[in-house]
Amino acid sequence: MAEYFDVDYPVIQISISGYIIMTAVVQLLAGPLSDRYGRRPVVLGAIVAFSLATVGCLLSENIWLFLFFRMLQAVIVTVSIIARTVVRDTDSGPQATRRMSYIMMGMSLVPMISPTIGGFLSELFDWHAAFLLLLAFAMIVGVLAYFDMAETAPKLHRTPTTRNRGFRALMRDKHFMSNSLITMLSNGAFFIFLSAGPLIATQHYGLSPSAFGMYFALTPAGYLLGNYLTSRLSQTSCSKVLIKMGSGIAVLGLVGIMFVVNGGVDSPSIFFGLMLFVGLGNGLIIPNATVRMLNVDPTLVGSASGLGGSIMTAGGALLSLLSDIAVYPNSGVLPITGVLLACFIGVPLMLSMQDEPNKRLADG
Repeated sequence: MAEYFDVDYPVIQISISGYIIMTAVVQLLAGPLSDRYGRRPVVLGAIVAFSLATVGCLLSENIWLFLFFRMLQAVIVTVSIIARTVVRDTDSGPQATRRMSYIMMGMSLVPMISPTIGGFLSELFDWHAAFLLLLAFAMIVGVLAYFDMAETAPKLHRTPTTRNRGFRALMRDKHFMSNSLITMLSNGAFFIFLSAGPLIATQHYGLSPSAFGMYFALTPAGYLLGNYLTSRLSQTSCSKVLIKMGSGIAVLGLVGIMFVVNGGVDSPSIFFGLMLFVGLGNGLIIPNATVRMLNVDPTLVGSASGLGGSIMTAGGALLSLLSDIAVYPNSGVLPITGVLLACFIGVPLMLSMQDEPNKRLADG
């Protein structure tokens, strides 16, 4: 793409970093809109807007026009946050956690398969092919949403509450804030690994891109397994217990890396293999914390999903900046392991902010 638009590579990188920033902004807007106007019209509107923005990307011949439409594509995150909202609209307690874990299992497939698909398309065609595929996916999701998605927002008590007033109420709710911060720390750990992993793989271990891709897949695989365990254990175990369990598993894997590397054994199989425990821990933490985060006034569930998602995305992206400090040539794996360890130690600390007993949470 840098060659196509005749710009330096850092300019193209804006299409990633800027997109992430815009997803945080969009979530702040989409959640309250879904509370006021309903889930279905907001989802359909977001899909149409994303499709038009994708066409704009495909037709752009100027880098700045392309980046404009690329930022507009961030509107599609609306579908993700409303998917969480719909789960909370229709279920509560263990059943909501179970359904949330299924959504997260689907999402965990993305980092495992999308680089392969993107690389395959770019080798056979060019960068336009990936955007054509995005457009096709948007059309498929749009058809599904139009014919199969019912309105789930509460019909009673739907008032034109301002976004700011709703956000103020949520930010004063320490249960909402603590669970939002838990998702931020857990998701931020993955962002840190996403930023630092390639540098560790290439400069520290000397891995080829294909070998790194294989090792990298272990962490999303662990996340997939963690979500599966959540779907099974949520019927019998309290969500707080599962969050603590997930934090403990992640800490165990990270401490294992420190112990083995300090013992003089440092290999990619050990580092990335034990990072599987981080993915597994995240799979137990994020679905449970997300359901707890959405246990608010039914008229504010969309706002809670949007604000919580924005905190998770923006906070996670800021935490990923720590990888620039912890990882540098010849730094080894211990500094980044220490940063990840601090994130997961913070999870039970955030959990302790919640009062006991938490009467609003039927699942404990």
